[in-house]
Amino acid sequence: MTTTAAVVVAAGRGTRVKGGSRSDVEGGPDGGNASARPKQYHLLAGRPVLSHSLAVLTGHPAITAVVVVRHPDDQALYEEAAAPYAGKLVAPVAGGATRQASVLAGLEALRTLPGGAPDRVLIHDAARPFLSAALIDDLMAALDASPGAIAAEPVADTLKRADTSGRIAETVDRSALWRAQTPQGFHFDAIRDAHRKAADANRHDFTDDAALAEWIGLPVHLVASSGTNMKLTTAADMDLAERILGAANSSAAAAWETRVGSGFDVHRVAEGDHVWLCGVKIPHTHRLDGHSDADVGLHALTDALLGAIGDGDIGYHFPPSDEQWRGAASRIFLAHAVELVRRRGGRITNVDVTLLCEAPKVGPHRPAMSATIAEILGIGVDRVGIKATTMERLGFIGRGEGIAAMASATVQLPTAAS
Repeated sequence: MTTTAAVVVAAGRGTRVKGGSRSDVEGGPDGGNASARPKQYHLLAGRPVLSHSLAVLTGHPAITAVVVVRHPDDQALYEEAAAPYAGKLVAPVAGGATRQASVLAGLEALRTLPGGAPDRVLIHDAARPFLSAALIDDLMAALDASPGAIAAEPVADTLKRADTSGRIAETVDRSALWRAQTPQGFHFDAIRDAHRKAADANRHDFTDDAALAEWIGLPVHLVASSGTNMKLTTAADMDLAERILGAANSSAAAAWETRVGSGFDVHRVAEGDHVWLCGVKIPHTHRLDGHSDADVGLHALTDALLGAIGDGDIGYHFPPSDEQWRGAASRIFLAHAVELVRRRGGRITNVDVTLLCEAPKVGPHRPAMSATIAEILGIGVDRVGIKATTMERLGFIGRGEGIAAMASATVQLPTAAS
């Protein structure tokens, strides 16, 4: 079976994008300072630019592994962008001084995969967020007959060559000219060897991988792409991308259906010195008794997500009779539910958790709870609601004998017709 992996180049600084798109808002690893984000991490339609490519690459059934080459200073930004797609992502690697060096670092990382190097590789620039599954399919088909294939667009504009004074010297024949894009796909060993040879020869002037392939005489096939596979370079590009995605989202709205799930959980107290609530360890006079860490907040939220997609409950997926889950962190259960949503092509819109307890006080820990859940779900903190209420000393909760939680989750799933 032919295997295919992908390298996503995301180590650049993106200095020509200033201030980001209109979607850049407060929050995130840089404290909301949009200008501190390289362009691949600016928010586009509410998600980092890098996330758009990762969603398509990790969601394609033919791609088994994806490695991102990022700048060492961008680890927190990378984690924010990559969190929802962890299933196929391998550990990121640091980029080099040039794009060539960064690509070679990514290729060498794929060479050490547990199953060995892939047969083919797609190399993609993170600054091109409009990658499509159809384009990947076309590149795969071209690689069946050629050792290299790149996305490209025929030149439509009339081209002029200028003289040294800035006047037109001649009109250039455009009939055989194409604009190179990414992804650029190759048989793995061939392009890795080409990059190694260029590095050994101290050649660092190739502007893309196809140019390097040409240098060693590797045939490369052109696969027709479109102008929508644009590269984001300036702030104007970001604004245009926002408008494109806004129009696409409006036209696609009818292809999604909204599901709402609810969950409830309760655990009695036992002797101990802390409780886990919504993924946060809180010092307390007691602990919650349960097979796992007894985090009622995450348990209720897990059930809410499972309910939204109609896939049983937490006990079905993680039976308390199974010893492997004894003392397990409940974030494992929630992450599993998130993965089930993703496998159905769904997206989590927002969640809401209400904790019912007399103690401990939840307010001081609410920001940490929201951040933890947002990280596991791969959504913004502003999409996570955390509330708490007492029972006015009524019932077993009011007497301090246990803690309960209610949760709801809103999920969008593709309709059957789509």
